[in-house]
Amino acid sequence: MQKYNWIRFDWAMKRLLRNKANFSVLEGFLSELLRREIKIIKLLESEANQQYADDKFNRVDMLAEDETGKIFIIEVQNQNEYDYFHRMAYGVSKAVSEYLNLGQAYSEIKKVYSVNIVYFDLGQGEDYVYHGTTDFFGIHKNDKLLLSENQKLEFDKQEPKDIFPEYYVLKVNSFDDVAKDTLDEWIYYFKNNEIKDNFKAKGLAQAKEILKYDRLPDGERIAYKKHMEDLSYKASMTQSYKMEEKYRIRKEAKMEIAKKMKTAGMSTNEIVALSGLTKEEIDSLS
Repeated sequence: MQKYNWIRFDWAMKRLLRNKANFSVLEGFLSELLRREIKIIKLLESEANQQYADDKFNRVDMLAEDETGKIFIIEVQNQNEYDYFHRMAYGVSKAVSEYLNLGQAYSEIKKVYSVNIVYFDLGQGEDYVYHGTTDFFGIHKNDKLLLSENQKLEFDKQEPKDIFPEYYVLKVNSFDDVAKDTLDEWIYYFKNNEIKDNFKAKGLAQAKEILKYDRLPDGERIAYKKHMEDLSYKASMTQSYKMEEKYRIRKEAKMEIAKKMKTAGMSTNEIVALSGLTKEEIDSLS
């Protein structure tokens, strides 16, 4: 029987970390990611914050402030979808529109940070942490568009990117398991469900206690075991599909080469010896 020490972060987000008493775990992670002290004020209620039977839905919106007292919205998502980039765009747009009250000026829009923890291959890239902001450059002079001095004073911002959403993507499966800094310690936990004794990242000490498997009620432990079994089954199915697809592609390539051999006048026995195909497969080639 598989032994669990700490529960997966995606499970914790849905079951434990929505509890105000456990906010210190998310605050620690976000403080390490954003490199500033983050305090969660409250979770924001929306349709996406409800619990779904389908494990794909795992979005947490929260209202937070940093050490300077600036208020902003943080969105944390963890889903496995082919169109995930589109999902990121939708989630941020929804956060911006939902939390601007009717009649408020656009200048009241809060900064949104979209934090995306993904356990699958998203796009192409060699890194495991990506950060995206919005900048504007002239198409003729390649100069960077900045705020006017009056805008800087009025909005307390320095650049347009300070107004627009920022995106973070953590590709957990691309991490090499070598924790080089405190953010890496968090990513190590995301990937391996393990918190090492020498880890010093903010929030991990609390996570080490709060997210212990043995602390779950009996019913939750049963549900968690089923969740992990389902993940293992899905991973096995994905691996089987990849192997079958690889075999199919290699088989098609062999058949194509055999067809050329046959056209060139080689005998069936010669093609069998060179290609590894059966006589029946070669005879079926037109």
